[in-house]
Amino acid sequence: MSDIHGFNEDLLRFLDASPTPFHAVETMAIALRAAGFEALDERDEWQLKPGGRYFVVRNGSSLVAFSCGESNLLQRGWRMVGAHTDSPNLKVKPTPELHRHGYFQVGVEVYGGALLNPWFDRDLGLAGRVNYENSQGDMRSCLLNITRPVGLIPSLAIHLDREANNSRTVNPQKDLPVVLLQSDEKQDFRALLAEALAAQGVADVATVLDYELSFYDCQNAAMVGWNGDFIASARLDNLLSCYIGMQALLTSDAQSHTILVCNDHEEVGSQSAVGAQGPMLESVLRRIAGDEVGLQRAMANSMMISADNAHGIHPNFSDRHDTNHGPLLNAGPVIKNNVNQRYATNSDTSSLFRRLCADEDVAVQSFVVRSDMACGSTVGPLTAAALGVKTLDVGVPTFAMHSIRELAGSQDAFKLTKVLVAFYGLAELGVAN
Repeated sequence: MSDIHGFNEDLLRFLDASPTPFHAVETMAIALRAAGFEALDERDEWQLKPGGRYFVVRNGSSLVAFSCGESNLLQRGWRMVGAHTDSPNLKVKPTPELHRHGYFQVGVEVYGGALLNPWFDRDLGLAGRVNYENSQGDMRSCLLNITRPVGLIPSLAIHLDREANNSRTVNPQKDLPVVLLQSDEKQDFRALLAEALAAQGVADVATVLDYELSFYDCQNAAMVGWNGDFIASARLDNLLSCYIGMQALLTSDAQSHTILVCNDHEEVGSQSAVGAQGPMLESVLRRIAGDEVGLQRAMANSMMISADNAHGIHPNFSDRHDTNHGPLLNAGPVIKNNVNQRYATNSDTSSLFRRLCADEDVAVQSFVVRSDMACGSTVGPLTAAALGVKTLDVGVPTFAMHSIRELAGSQDAFKLTKVLVAFYGLAELGVAN
């Protein structure tokens, strides 16, 4: 944790390797295995050992990693960090084929609250999970990542829409079908997928049964700005926090009982078998604790930090922020507050975080949405309500959240990781129950 350049270079590689939640979880699983974490199967009986480090994956898109510390769990509790693996994007429909005027297009659904205008005129790759039947009649699934530009959504020329700069809106059904190729012949999207799988070494594909595929911007993550002040990438919300949480977990000491949970489906409400409103985290904690009384005792000594990006004050739109709560990029992590419980922060948990930041010589900021605007939310309140655990919502300040390409400071992820390492190592919370 002393080399910010190496940290950011590895972060860029992580972002590029993770175009979908499936790929993000696979990338994290590889890193965890390399660090000595053991993969567990929920169908098996677990034999957990003091000092052991483990992880479990559900649906290929959500992950819980944890360390069984050498201290007393019931007295010390868990130090938990939560993030989410999904980002707004365009997902391919089940029967997507559109043949119009000699062009083959595929229909898409908008996943989450995407900022749609930036999706036009981008080089789009395609990635996700494909389920298929092989020549022996066995059902299989694999990940697909077509990194070359295979699609685009061309804008309508301004000559044909003179009011485009004043009033252009996006109709997702009409305006977003993706152009894949030019042909007068009918195309079968599943047949194209079989060809793409074969090109990636999956040869025995008799029939593509189904898929969960998303388009994504082929432009790589990059350090940008005159002095390299910024990180520009797709999916900073919230792969940035997944990476931060993972690096903090890998650095945590052996005494700690630590948890990293990275859930799918946050952008669409988290209500799924693998979302933060689902049972995944609680079921893992129950298996670690061993019984209901043990779970409740450990939970009373535990705390969750929900890490999800915060809105940095935009210099062109500063009026969209509360005057006293406009976080700056590269000025430190942001405590997210909302009296209506859209964030789970309270004075106990925020005070603890402020003290940790002071100990690590990291500046800290606060965000409160304008009183005349609606506030977004994240996994923090959901986890707090489900588990009854003390919770704090924090994040790295970001521009262009939910765009196809977002912007964050090049120092903030490193700073937040330092604080989370200290949090993971806390022997006592020092906050009221």
